[in-house]
Amino acid sequence: MKEEEVRVLVIIREYNPKTDCDAALAVDRMCEVGPSGEMSLFTDLLGDPVARIRHSPAYLMLVAETGGPGRQIVGLIRGCVKTVTCGKKKKKKEENSAAGTDTDADADAAMAPVYTKLGYLLGLRVSPSHRMGIGMKLVRKMEEWFGEEGAEYAYMATEKDNAASIELFTGRCGYTKFRTPSILVHPVFAHRLRIPRRVSIVRLHARDAEALYRKRFAATEFFPRDVDAILDNPLSLGTFVAVVEEEEGLGLGFRWRGAEEFVAAPPGSWAVASVWDCGGVFRLEVRGASRLRRAAAAASRAADRAAPWLGVPAVPDVFRPFAAWFVYGLGGDGPAAPAAAAALFRHAHNMARGRAAVVATEVAACEPLRRAIPHWRRLSCAEDLWCAKRLSQVPDDDDEDEEEEELGDWTKSAPAPSIFVDPREV
Repeated sequence: MKEEEVRVLVIIREYNPKTDCDAALAVDRMCEVGPSGEMSLFTDLLGDPVARIRHSPAYLMLVAETGGPGRQIVGLIRGCVKTVTCGKKKKKKEENSAAGTDTDADADAAMAPVYTKLGYLLGLRVSPSHRMGIGMKLVRKMEEWFGEEGAEYAYMATEKDNAASIELFTGRCGYTKFRTPSILVHPVFAHRLRIPRRVSIVRLHARDAEALYRKRFAATEFFPRDVDAILDNPLSLGTFVAVVEEEEGLGLGFRWRGAEEFVAAPPGSWAVASVWDCGGVFRLEVRGASRLRRAAAAASRAADRAAPWLGVPAVPDVFRPFAAWFVYGLGGDGPAAPAAAAALFRHAHNMARGRAAVVATEVAACEPLRRAIPHWRRLSCAEDLWCAKRLSQVPDDDDEDEEEEELGDWTKSAPAPSIFVDPREV
């Protein structure tokens, strides 16, 4: 009876930035209270509750408000919709001939992406005093908006040990466990990380970066059709290609001559990655650390600043709000591609010195380059959890119907070796 009364008295409506900002931020803070005596990670949205979805092509934030006198916001949810790759199919023979994709090395380039509209649920929050069906009501209302936007699937991400969230989505909302990527985090030191002399790193123009991604990685799972908007965003700090020379001591001999030539005749071993400044959207903070732990971390930083040539593995000051940088679009080819990927991550670290406390990335559980990416295990998450749901919408286009029939239900598909993690949703 009480649950039914709450449903009647709570209104789900669109967030109004002019009147709801402070109340929405208060709900966020209230729901981020960590367990007593344990370290917990908190997020500061810098005064903008919509910050983490604002850069997406279509987004919406909903709030749950109590009715009657003394109205109060007691819940919220964020969502965005985009078009991404959900599978791949072989290109027609004439397309392969025109692209020159006739060898095994060009197998990926010979695959055409199959796109779908996808809704992403982020930041579901409900006040502890009102957790009686409001969370599910917020999810359902957001899914309605996904359907209006033409989304065929919805997904969300959560920690694998967040039992309440997993129960809500998989037990009551019809989602299934879908992917388990790894979040890899490396602290930013005062000293530079060494990049092998045999690795050349070149920064690409945004148009070259887009061309390279579309030609080589468009068939990667979750690849965003509007990748150009991501690369052009002021928070995207650049795209870099690393090439490993065939022999030690050859020096920095690689020269970029454009995406067309690179794709037509790629080096033997190479990797590409882009860097995104999450600090322009939110700040993070670790709370609950003991004084001893804080003092030890401060001492390691002091030693690193005083003698950077020693390469002290210092713990950054994560005990007050800090910025994080995110490496996305990571991929490559060749026997030494892992070494190239590691060099790119170190390059991002060196760029971040004095500007961010950590550099992170998120990769598929079976990503071939995963083991080469420098990271600290204690800061990382070996298994994040993505849950997905197929919505009722069916494509109108006949060609899309044929693709749907050929690929089947994406939520039931086997994990791909690689995924493209959109930095706008981090």
